[in-house]
Amino acid sequence: MAGNDWINSYLEAILDAGGAAGEISAAAGGGSGVAGASGEKRDKSSLMLRERGRFSPARYFVEEVISGFDETDLYKTWVRTSAMRSPQERNTRLENMSWRIWNLARKKKQIEGEEASRLSKQHQEREEARQYAAADFSEDLSEGEKGENSNEPSIHDERTMTRMPRIGSTDAIEAWASQHKDKKLYIVLISIHGLIRGENMELGRDSDTGGQVKYVVELARALGSTPGIYRVDLLTRQISAPDVDWSYGEPTEMLSPICSENFGHEMGESSGAYIVRIPFGPRDKYIPKEHLWPYIQEFVDGALVHIVQMSKVLGEQVGSGQPVWPVVIHGHYADAGDSAALLSGALNVPMVFTGHSLGRDKLEQILKQGRQTRDEINATYKIMRRIEAEELCLDASEIIITSTRQEIEQQWGLYDGFDLTMARKLRARIKRGVSCFGRYMPRMIAIPPGMEFSHIAPHDVDLDGEAGNEDDSASPDPPIWADIMRFFSNPRKPMILALARPDPKKNITTLIKAFGEHRELRNLANLTLIMGNRDVIDEMSSTNAAVLTSVLKLIDKYDLYGQVAYPKHHKQSEVPDIYRLAARTKGVFINCAFIEPFGLTLIEAAAYGLPMVATRNGGPVDIHRVLDNGILVDPHNQNEIAEALYKLVSDKHLWAQCRQNGLKNIHQFSWPEHCKNYLSRVGTLKPRHPRWQKSNDATEISEADSPEDSLRDVHDISLNLKLSLDSEKSGSKEGNSNIVRRHLEDAVQKLSISVSASSVEGLSENVRWPSLCGRKHIIVIAVDSVQDADFVQIIKNIFEASSYRRLSCSVGFVLSTSKSISEIHALLISGGIETSDFDAFICNSGSDLCYPSSSSEDMLSPAELPFMIDLDYHTQIEYRWGGEGLRKTLIRWAAEKNSESGQNVIVEDEESSSTYCISFKVTNTEASPVKEIRRTMRIQALRCHVLYSHDGSKLNVIPVLASRSQALRYLYIRWGVELSNMTVVVGESGDTDYESLLGGVHKTIILKGSFNAVPNQVHAARSYSLQDVVSFEKPGLASVEGYGPDNLKSALQKFGILKD
Repeated sequence: MAGNDWINSYLEAILDAGGAAGEISAAAGGGSGVAGASGEKRDKSSLMLRERGRFSPARYFVEEVISGFDETDLYKTWVRTSAMRSPQERNTRLENMSWRIWNLARKKKQIEGEEASRLSKQHQEREEARQYAAADFSEDLSEGEKGENSNEPSIHDERTMTRMPRIGSTDAIEAWASQHKDKKLYIVLISIHGLIRGENMELGRDSDTGGQVKYVVELARALGSTPGIYRVDLLTRQISAPDVDWSYGEPTEMLSPICSENFGHEMGESSGAYIVRIPFGPRDKYIPKEHLWPYIQEFVDGALVHIVQMSKVLGEQVGSGQPVWPVVIHGHYADAGDSAALLSGALNVPMVFTGHSLGRDKLEQILKQGRQTRDEINATYKIMRRIEAEELCLDASEIIITSTRQEIEQQWGLYDGFDLTMARKLRARIKRGVSCFGRYMPRMIAIPPGMEFSHIAPHDVDLDGEAGNEDDSASPDPPIWADIMRFFSNPRKPMILALARPDPKKNITTLIKAFGEHRELRNLANLTLIMGNRDVIDEMSSTNAAVLTSVLKLIDKYDLYGQVAYPKHHKQSEVPDIYRLAARTKGVFINCAFIEPFGLTLIEAAAYGLPMVATRNGGPVDIHRVLDNGILVDPHNQNEIAEALYKLVSDKHLWAQCRQNGLKNIHQFSWPEHCKNYLSRVGTLKPRHPRWQKSNDATEISEADSPEDSLRDVHDISLNLKLSLDSEKSGSKEGNSNIVRRHLEDAVQKLSISVSASSVEGLSENVRWPSLCGRKHIIVIAVDSVQDADFVQIIKNIFEASSYRRLSCSVGFVLSTSKSISEIHALLISGGIETSDFDAFICNSGSDLCYPSSSSEDMLSPAELPFMIDLDYHTQIEYRWGGEGLRKTLIRWAAEKNSESGQNVIVEDEESSSTYCISFKVTNTEASPVKEIRRTMRIQALRCHVLYSHDGSKLNVIPVLASRSQALRYLYIRWGVELSNMTVVVGESGDTDYESLLGGVHKTIILKGSFNAVPNQVHAARSYSLQDVVSFEKPGLASVEGYGPDNLKSALQKFGILKD
């Protein structure tokens, strides 16, 4: 090893570390004799690296390098190597180990450098976006726009919450019930991962079945018991896997109402709170949340069917025959938020979102550890797909509910779609009635989770004697007490209780180190670790097994036998008994997670009279501010954790004061309080729902219908607005949106005059419902990856393959494309295809929905196109559409890109644009990817859906919740076309919305062959891979070589559309 003196130095430091570590442990009072003895025997011959004053190279190296990377096997390697007698073999292994550590350190520096560069670029982009917004906000900012001095509540709404009376008495609850008892609201909650059931929840079974499961179940139960709420549905996944209980396969489970007279209200046939399990994904597998993304579209379709059917049922019961649509759809966590956004868009219903934990925050925390790159993190957690879902929630939600203000300021502030300063400015401008130029920001509201306290009776405590109620002395101890106390040599000592699954972020190992190395604390208290349920450690997930193994090794290292309890099993119903046991021993509850989004267990523990020691990162800060019942600590500082625990268990008067404070203030976290705050916010939302009234049989108009009903039906099926070829091709300075608006006004006026002059019989003759209403099957042609000639031939071959069904009118056809309606018309005419061969046209990437029309009576001029535009569809997708403000920003962005390249690479395409589609022609093959454009718009609070065509020559910007797949859902809601009876035909690749056409309950036929053009390279710059979000193994998916009629016919026969 000559010439590698620096390696020799590090190796000697490693060898010296054993003794140094032993001395450190002994000094702290928690070290075992084994470590000290081992250190004394170790050879400490390195003069160069001996401790000089306060600096220990050995300690520095071991703590900052090895411990910093959490490489537990490094320590094992060092132990084995240092015990070798052969100097040559020993030196070789130590050299290899040193190079490994050096590579780790280099990798960490590289990751830190990349992240610093990325954060710098992100900061610069945000500053530029603020400057653009400031330029649009031409008026001087008032004091109100600065946020805090405005009469309008700030983004936190703290003052509003303070002014609202607390529900802490029977009178307050009765007043609320009296005010809202006549309302019949329907609320939909969504939480799709984990194991969810109403009773005996398996909390801690895995990382997906934790506090969120308990929160959503109790929220559903509390809302279902609240006056004014008729029905609450908690939608989750139906699981019929052999390794989970049968109850998770039940389609519906009614949640028992809260047992309280104050919440009693009239019950109906379908009233109350229910868990509704939607089947999606593999039926026989329990899937972790990271692998649920490919099945989100399938869940959305199933949930949509349930909500539509339930709205009709509720309409018959309490809605006077009209559907009772959900007042809000509330998604929990990113996967459910993504689903809620799509459902909100399909139903035109307000959306609310609760993140529980956020992807960007998790990504930042993992990157700080320096062990994994972004790509490695994404491969494990699918983190980029999760972050995009959370960004979509910011785009689509009207309200974001958080547990703490810290989540608003520090965690949501990491996202492109939220900026606290801009949010305050927009709120102030809205209040003053000043234009926001198409910018929108969701409302952030902090509402702490609730808890049911009616069944909790804390034990009386005698500070000078034993704890407990006299009434309880005759009752037997709960069985879980014996399971815990059998671990202790002295079970009468105060119990330090930790209730957390064995996850690295819960920081359990630091807690054990703090306990093990503080001699006085060990002498005074016991430690109880409730780490979920387990049978065999080797059968647990690798992460949980590693943490649990580390826990057991630390217990052995510090010789904590008789002082630490770690039972293998407990029931959810036994958790209150565990809290009671800790309180009876005058113990302390601890949550020392690195970051705790809220900390519901802290509230539960306080309700049973337990003081707390909690992390100062996250929700516990707000809980402590309200309860004032403990001490906040730095979770990275084990000495601070140990001292806080020792202070509480050793000072009886401090313990009693913290206990009393918690019991006195705990009512502020009750479920009635939470529900009132929740409903008061939801009540401020503008009601939105489908705006038509559909009859049971849309294909017929009853003779009993009045002229007024017929007039409403005419508007419902959309105005016969014909787009003029002359107008689309003209170079009018007014722009295409003004042309469409003028035609709309003319059509409204003309149709109104026509209807007022017509009889009911005349209307029955002239008004035709779309022909797809009577179809048994719908074939959607959405092939983007071929030339026009191949596209026309594919259409003809599909017609030929289904000719028998086509003649019987049982099969209908829908054309779905990014082209405008005029481009579609020209293409069909050139190929000799009649527009009447199709039932509907989804054009401009899903921003327009048209139906064929052969009537010449309603033509505005001979040059008009024979189509009807569905204006009801526009009302569904117009939510948060930026309109002219978005268009101006996009044109400015395009001008900057043109300036950078020195040529016009992005030019607005006015002919292809429409009211809800801003289209651009793109000539540069290295155009900005979708994720960059989307990010640029989000930073400026502009909400939109950005799509490239397959060849990258067209860029469409449409409303954020519009898409071709959403248009198919609209056809189901509006015309009753079953999604499961649709078959979508696509190529091997497609436009940037290709992935959404592959998922769902519809069937999919993929046309394969050399006729598929290679997608533009702009499609390669994805935030996440296609395999992360699409399952190519779903039952309703078939691949066909070529597009010959016979091959197409075979695929259609496979799906039962055609008979053999």
